[in-house]
Amino acid sequence: MITFSTKSRVAPCLRSWRCAQSPGGDSGLSVPERKMGGMAVTGGPGRAGAMRLGQRLGPTTAGLGRSLAGLARGAADLVLGDSCAGCGEHPGLLCPACRDALLGPATVRRLPPPPGQRPHLAAPEPANLPLSGRPEPAHLSSAGWLEPVGLPLAGAAAYADPVRAVIIAHKERGRLPLSRPLGDALAVAATALLESDLGCGHDGRPVALVPVPSRRSAVRRRGHDPVLRTARRAAATLRRSGQASTAVAALRHRRKVADQAGLGRSAREHNLHGSLAVRRGAADLMPGRCVLLADDIVTSGATLREAVRALASSGVEPCGAVVVAVA
Repeated sequence: MITFSTKSRVAPCLRSWRCAQSPGGDSGLSVPERKMGGMAVTGGPGRAGAMRLGQRLGPTTAGLGRSLAGLARGAADLVLGDSCAGCGEHPGLLCPACRDALLGPATVRRLPPPPGQRPHLAAPEPANLPLSGRPEPAHLSSAGWLEPVGLPLAGAAAYADPVRAVIIAHKERGRLPLSRPLGDALAVAATALLESDLGCGHDGRPVALVPVPSRRSAVRRRGHDPVLRTARRAAATLRRSGQASTAVAALRHRRKVADQAGLGRSAREHNLHGSLAVRRGAADLMPGRCVLLADDIVTSGATLREAVRALASSGVEPCGAVVVAVA
């Protein structure tokens, strides 16, 4: 595992988070989202009113109510302020200490192989063996075992409080402005991976961040796709640092999967296998780009491995994966 401190390169592009909480600050949202946020604030629901919004609309429009309530909560965060999403002890969306916890130092490692794929004893390689006939790349451990090489993986932080609390607040509690610091953390991880020896030998190619998609039912329930929002912010931060970058929503779910909570490693792998596919025409956007998978957290790595499989089936070989936090 390699540890990188990439704040010096990305930090000039990370604006002061306090300005986002002043009435004149940049909300970090796209133009349509900022307009909707402004409408919600003008309507004056406040935080308590936002929580009651879904109830007033009735059961037939509960989904719309939850989405509007999420937008109202996000607007209330920007204008009215709230306790820190990380520690809950300071006013504002995110205190400086919790924000710093998100931004590294980043770590770069290899994504572990699927369960059941064991290392094997290394055999001497014939000197005259052609390159096309040599085995797949592998690391040779000190014990003489060949360990399969996994996809390079960079994470900005460890999945523990306050980082865990920030991710959950953004994903499950509708605090939409948190996509800004989370996206900045993802940009820190991407920069660390591009500068690492484990990377693809990045030569200035544009970066394509491919977010792991949320299930459609989860998007409806939450009112947004948290990883897509985070990836878009990360791409914007990378562009401001001088690295051409864009977020490409290239993946989609092709079938339902069971809830991963409580499943073991092998069960997670089996549950997700074949669940993702590449959207029509998305593979045509990838040539000439450094493709990086993006997610909020990584635990067993099953989701990222399934995303790699889906991209590879369409002829796209990702250069690595970046996450906000590593569990």
